[in-house]
Amino acid sequence: MAKKDKKQKGYKWVFSSVGGTVRVKISSGQDIAHLGELDRKLWTVLSCPVTGLEFDPKTLAMIDGNADGKIRVDEVIASAKWLTDAVSDPDMILKGESSFPLSAFSESETGKSLKASAAQILANLKLEKDEISIEDTADNEKIFAETKFNGDGIITPASADDERLKALITEAAASVGSSHDRSGAEGVNTDQIEAFYAACADYAAWKDAGTPDIFPFGDDTEAALAACEAVKAKVADFFMRCKLIRFDADAAGAVDVSVEKIGAISGGDLSANEEIATYPLARPNAEGTLSLVEGLNPAWQGAIASLKALVFPKKDRISEAEWSEALGKFAAYTAWKDAKKGAEVEGLGLDEVKAVLKEDRKAELLDLVAQDKALEAEALAIEAVDKFLHLYRDFFRFLNNYVVLSDFYDKDQKAIFQAGRLYIDQRSTDLCVKVAGPSPEISSLSGMYILYCACTSEKLGKSFNIAAVITDGDVDDLRVGKNAVFYDRDGNDYTAKVVAIVENPISVRQAFWTPYKKVARLINDKIDKNAAEKNEKSMAGFTSVADNATDGKTPAAPFDIAKFAGIFAAISMGVGLVGAALAGIAASLKTISWWQFLLIIAVIMLLISGPSMFIAWRKLRKRDVGPLLNANGWAINSKALVNIAFGATLTQLAKLPKLTAVDPKERKKRRRRRFIIWTVIILLLAGTGAALYFTNHLKCIGLPYKDEPVEEVVEAPEAAEVAEPAEAAETPAETPAEAPAAE
Repeated sequence: MAKKDKKQKGYKWVFSSVGGTVRVKISSGQDIAHLGELDRKLWTVLSCPVTGLEFDPKTLAMIDGNADGKIRVDEVIASAKWLTDAVSDPDMILKGESSFPLSAFSESETGKSLKASAAQILANLKLEKDEISIEDTADNEKIFAETKFNGDGIITPASADDERLKALITEAAASVGSSHDRSGAEGVNTDQIEAFYAACADYAAWKDAGTPDIFPFGDDTEAALAACEAVKAKVADFFMRCKLIRFDADAAGAVDVSVEKIGAISGGDLSANEEIATYPLARPNAEGTLSLVEGLNPAWQGAIASLKALVFPKKDRISEAEWSEALGKFAAYTAWKDAKKGAEVEGLGLDEVKAVLKEDRKAELLDLVAQDKALEAEALAIEAVDKFLHLYRDFFRFLNNYVVLSDFYDKDQKAIFQAGRLYIDQRSTDLCVKVAGPSPEISSLSGMYILYCACTSEKLGKSFNIAAVITDGDVDDLRVGKNAVFYDRDGNDYTAKVVAIVENPISVRQAFWTPYKKVARLINDKIDKNAAEKNEKSMAGFTSVADNATDGKTPAAPFDIAKFAGIFAAISMGVGLVGAALAGIAASLKTISWWQFLLIIAVIMLLISGPSMFIAWRKLRKRDVGPLLNANGWAINSKALVNIAFGATLTQLAKLPKLTAVDPKERKKRRRRRFIIWTVIILLLAGTGAALYFTNHLKCIGLPYKDEPVEEVVEAPEAAEVAEPAEAAETPAETPAEAPAAE
C-alpha cells in the first residue's frame, strides 16, 4: 500500500505490517536513497550500540561516523546517501554481495574516485580482473607492501633509494621510536625525524661541555662516584658514632656492636646472615678516623676496598674532613651529569652522532615524508573502497534491523541483537540478547519471562551476560543459580548460570494451572512448616524427657486419658464432617445427570482459572522486545511485539519419542500395570455411569431407590367393620390409666 506524505517531499513510501505494527518497507535502492526524507517518527530504531551485536564490527564502526559507540539516524542517512551516490544502480545494494564490478560505479565524483582507487588496489595486488571484493581490500599491508609511498606520512627504509638515508631512517626509528606504516614496516614521521636530529644536537653539546676539569678522577670518575655512593650512608654513621664517644666516653660500649649480639647469631651460618651488614662499619674511636684496611665490618670490606682503590689509593686511614673533601670533588661532575640531554641517541656513540650532524641530511628525509604525504588522498580513497564494499554487502541487512525489524520476524533470519541459543530445562530459546548486566526493572515492562544468565568460556577466555526470553514450556524448575549451556552464533559453547529472573506469563496453558499450582505450593509449604514445628516440638519433648530421666529429678508425665479422648473425639468429628460432605455430594448426584455434573466441574474450573488465563492472554498479546533492547542501550521508537504465535517459534521444547522396554520382564510388568490402571478407570466410569443411570431411571418410573423413604399403601376399611367390638378390643391401652377411657 502506497501512501503519500506531504512532509516527505513527495516521495511515496510503501508500508507493511511487521510484527503486528505498521512499518515502512525498504524494498528498493530508491528507498535507501531517500531515507533522509523519511519522517523520524516512522523509524523503528533511533539509536543502537556498536557492541554486543551479531554484525561485522568493522561495518558498524564505518557507519558510526563520530566514533562515539552509538549509531544514530543522521549517521545512517549519511551512509545511505554516500553509498547510493557511488553506484549506478542503487537496487544492487539489496543483493548484499561481497564483490562489486568496477563498471557498476556511478559517474559521480564519489563513484569515479572509488573506481580509480579500486583499480589501483588491483594493480598493487597484481590482480587482473574487472571486479573488486572485500578479500582484496582486507589487508592494507598487502596492498601497500611493494609501494615506496602510501600517503600516511611515514617513511620506511624502503622509501629511500640511498643507502645512507636508509640507515638514518633505521637509526632514528631505533633511537626516538617508530611508527607503523601502512605497508606493515616500521618507519618514522616528521615529528620523529625532528626529534632525532634535536637529540643528536643536544647530546653532542652536552658531551662538549664535559671538560677535563670536571672529571676529578679522569675516566674513573663515574666508578669513583659509584664507590662513594655505595658506602656514603655507612661512613656517615661511623663518624657520628665517633662523635658520640668524644662527647661521652662512657657511650663507647653503647655505640659499638656488643658481644651478646654476635653471640646470638653465632649458632647459624654467618656467611649468609644479613644482620651483620647492619652492624657499624668499624669500631668507633675517639680519634674519629676510619681505617680502610683493617678492623672493618666483614660485610663491607669489599665496598671499602673499591673506595680505597678509586678515591684514596695512597691512604690507609681517613678522617671525616678528608671524606667530605673527597665528596666535594664530585660537585661539578654531578651537575654536568644531571644536565645530560640527548640520551636517546647515546647508544649510537658520540662519533656517529657527530657524523649525523655533520652530514645534515634531515631535509632529504623530510622531503621523502612530503612525497609520501602527497599520496594521502589516494590512500584514503583506497580505504574508502574498503568502506564501500562493507556497506555494499551489509547496509541493506542493517536497515532491516534498524529502520525495520524485519529480520527479527523472518523465520529464516535472525536479528543482529540475537546473540545465540540457550539450552535449559529441556528447551532452547533463540531470543538471547547480550546485556551489560541484569536490568529487571526496565525489562519487566516487556511482559516477557526473562532469564538473566552469566556466560563464561575458559577455552576462549570470554565472559558476558545475556537476557534469554522463555516463550514456551513450564517454569516450575527454573530458578536462580541453575546452570545451562549457551551457544553463540559461531557455535562456541559457554557455561551459563541464571543470576536473575523476570517473571511473566509464558502461555495460556501454563496460566490455566497456575492457581492450582499456587494452592498446592501453599498447602505444601504449610505442611512442611507445620511438620517442621511438630518435629521441633517432639524433639524438644524427647530431649526434656531424656534429661529428666537421666537426672532422676522429675518423673515423666502420666498418660492423660481425658486428653487422649478429646483428641480422638476431635478426629472423629473431622472424619464425620468429611463424610457428611461426601454424603452431600452423593445426594446431589441423585438430582442431576452425569453430564450436568461434568458441566458444573468445568464451570468451577473455569471460574478458578479463567481470570489467570485472561490476564495471561492479554499480557502475551502485548509482549514487547523493545524494553529489553532499551535496557541494553537501544533507543526503540516503535513497538516490537512478540505475540503468542510468534513466541512459540522462538522457544523449542524437547520432543521425546515413545519407547518400549527392552527387557521382556519389564515390558510384561508395564503391560500388566497398564491393564490394571485402565481396568480400574473403566470400572469406576462404568459404575458411576450405571449408578447415575439407574438412579434417574427409577425416579422417572416412580419406583423407590436407595435412601428414599417408602410410604406403605393401605386401603381404607369399610365403616361397618370399623365399628366391630372385636377390632376395637384388639387395640391395647398404652397405660393402665388410659384403659377405662378406651373402653
